Amino acid sequence: MRAVIIGASSGIGKEVAELLLAEGWHVGLAARREQLLQNLKAQYPERVEVMSIDVTAADADMRLLSLIERTGGMDLYFHAAGIGHQNRCLEPAIELGTTETNAVGFTRMIGAAYRYFADQGKGHIAAITSIAGTKGLGPAPAYSATKALQATYLQALEQQAHQRGLDIRFTDIRPGFVDTDLLAGDFKYPLLMKPKSVARDIVRSIHRKRHVRVIDCRYRVLTFLWRMVPRWLWRRMKL
Repeated sequence: MRAVIIGASSGIGKEVAELLLAEGWHVGLAARREQLLQNLKAQYPERVEVMSIDVTAADADMRLLSLIERTGGMDLYFHAAGIGHQNRCLEPAIELGTTETNAVGFTRMIGAAYRYFADQGKGHIAAITSIAGTKGLGPAPAYSATKALQATYLQALEQQAHQRGLDIRFTDIRPGFVDTDLLAGDFKYPLLMKPKSVARDIVRSIHRKRHVRVIDCRYRVLTFLWRMVPRWLWRRMKL
């Protein structure tokens, strides 16, 4: 089996890469910082290909196709690239940068993977969205909005693939707070999860072909309750 992982240089993407390699997969790894991928390449020189890909670059989709070719094909596309920041003052650079990566870049790369699998006749697309897409979060407007876009986009493609008779599977992975560089800073996030345990859950969910997976049980309860909160009350809640 062959997988391509975008956003594999650290955090959840790196942990998932290590698990797939341990299972014997051939893996194409991509991130903006290619040098951070070389350690895995050194450990599995015959089963790892690496490439620098910035999802915000106009040629990122073409570079993805090049990486797929170098990997010998692709059965699984796993999208772990993304950024997120609290932005209570609505700084334009943060909002626009988040949108460029999480919305435009996401759409570019997921679309490229979808078209590849449509031509191939089958495949599996898995992507990390977030529980943040459940409701609009005042502390992180662009982040929560783009995560909602990601979840909706995957759902739309899943419906389209079914209607077109394409054998393309989708797994929308929605973690809560994970202890990675994305959450580094002075703010102390509650209910932090370890990347390794999240990655194990992700790989199990991919093998079981889950459509949507909220990680973990605490966040499944939390997001269920969030959905029950009416709009008039939500805007009064302090986050």
